[in-house]
Amino acid sequence: MKVNDFDFLLPEELIAQTPLENRTSSRLMVLDKENKSIEHEHFYDLKNYLKKGDCLVLNDTRVLPARLFGQKADTGAKVEILLLKEEGQDTWETLVKPAKRVKPGTEITFGDGRLKAVCVGESDHGGRNLKFIYSGIFYELLDDLGQMPLPPYIKEQLEEKDRYQTVYAVHQGSAAAPTAGLHFTEEMIEEIKASGVHVTFITLHVGLGTFRPVSVEDIFEHDMHAEFYQITKGTAELLNQVRESGGRIITVGTTSTRTLETVANKFDGKFEEDSGWTDIFIYPGYEFKAIDGLITNFHLPKSTLIMLVSAFASKEFVMEAYKEAVEEKYRFFSFGDAMLIL
Repeated sequence: MKVNDFDFLLPEELIAQTPLENRTSSRLMVLDKENKSIEHEHFYDLKNYLKKGDCLVLNDTRVLPARLFGQKADTGAKVEILLLKEEGQDTWETLVKPAKRVKPGTEITFGDGRLKAVCVGESDHGGRNLKFIYSGIFYELLDDLGQMPLPPYIKEQLEEKDRYQTVYAVHQGSAAAPTAGLHFTEEMIEEIKASGVHVTFITLHVGLGTFRPVSVEDIFEHDMHAEFYQITKGTAELLNQVRESGGRIITVGTTSTRTLETVANKFDGKFEEDSGWTDIFIYPGYEFKAIDGLITNFHLPKSTLIMLVSAFASKEFVMEAYKEAVEEKYRFFSFGDAMLIL
C-alpha cells in the first residue's frame, strides 16, 4: 500500500486559517459507510444523528503553549523551540529550528533570562533534549512566554489562545490540539447529555507523530511515534455497559480512536482502566474492535490520519468524500469543518 494512494488535490484557499466565531457553526459532512451515502449538515445538527444510549468519547488533553522563541546565550542567534514530551527532572524532548545551531552544551535563554535551557542530547528529525532552568513554576512561565503551537499550514496569528483548545481540556501535555473536539461548546455537550447520550473522556497527549510526515513510499515501513494515553476505571466501565446494552461508541477524533483501539486490542475487545504509551498505526485492512462511529476533521493528504479514516470507512469512499468536500468548498484541517462517519 503506497502513500500516494492517500493523496488528493486541495486548493490552498480551502485551508482554514482562523476558527469560526461560533464553534458549532462549522459544516458537518455525514458519511454512511454501509450505504455509501453523503449528507451535508452543520455541526449543531450532530444531535440528530445520535441515539439515546450512545456514548461520545472525547480527549480531554490540554495543549501547552509549547512554542518558545529564544536566543543562544553565546551568540544571540535566534532559536525556535517546540516542546513535545516531558522526560522528568525539568528535561523535555523538543523540536528545534534551526537544529544545527543547537548542540549538546548549548544554552538558550527566553524572556530576558527568566527561563533558560541547556541542550543535553540529540535525537532524530531535529529533536533535542533540553533541561530547563528557572525560578518559580514552570507552567506559569510557559503560559506567559509560550505561544500556541499552530501547525505550519496556518499563517494567521491566533488572537485568542483558547480557540486552539477544546472547552473540556484538563490535563496538560499536548503539542497539538485534538481538533475534532474544537467544534463543541459546553452548552452543546449538556444538550447532548440531556438527550440520553453518554459523554465520557480519555486522555491522549498529542506528540511528535502529529508533526512527522510519512516519509516512506510504502506505508508498512512507517514508524509511529509513541504517545501517552490514559483511560479511567469509570470510563472503561461505562464503555463496557454501553456496548452490552447495544449503544454505539462514537469517538471524537483520531486520538480518542487510537486510545480505545489500543485498549481493546490489549484486553480482548473489552475496556479496562489503563495507561501507557501507544504507537498504534491504523490503516486500511485494520479490524476495529472498539468504535462504531467517528467524528473527525478533514486531514492532510498522505497523512496517517487520513489512513485511519480510510480504514474505518474504506479508502475509496473516503477519497470520494474528500473530492466532494473540495467541490463543496469545505474548510480543511485544524480550524476547518468536520466529518461524522457512522
